[in-house]
Amino acid sequence: MRDFKKLDIWHEAHQLVLKVYKETHNFPKEEVYGLTSQLRRSVVSIPNNIAEGCGRNSKKEFYNFLNISMGSSSEVEYSLLLAHDLNYLQNDYFELNRLLIKLRKMLNIFMQQIQQDIATGGKLLSAKG
Repeated sequence: MRDFKKLDIWHEAHQLVLKVYKETHNFPKEEVYGLTSQLRRSVVSIPNNIAEGCGRNSKKEFYNFLNISMGSSSEVEYSLLLAHDLNYLQNDYFELNRLLIKLRKMLNIFMQQIQQDIATGGKLLSAKG
C-alpha cells in the first residue's frame, strides 16, 4: 500500500480540484446540477482514483486506477472548454487548462514508469511521480 499524499501527481490533482471549485462557484445558478456538478465530479475523480489506486495491492490495479484518472482528465478538459465557450470562464480557462495539461503530462510519465515496472517485474521506479 502506498501513501497517496506523498505523490506529486496527487498534490497537483488536489490543487486543480481546489481551483476548479473556486472558479465554478461563480457559474450561473441554473448550471448547479449541470455543468458545475459534472465538472466538479470529473475533476474530483482524478485525485480520488489516484488515492484509491494507492490502496490496492498490485501495480496492475494501481495502473488501472491511474488510467481512470487519465480518462477523467479528458472529461475535465472538455468541460473546461465548454465552460469557456459558454463564457463562464474567461482568463481562468487558460490557467486551469495549463494546470490540467501539466497534470496529464505528469500522470502519463508516471503511468509509463509503472507500466515498465510491471513489464520488468522490478520495484516501483519513483514514489514521487
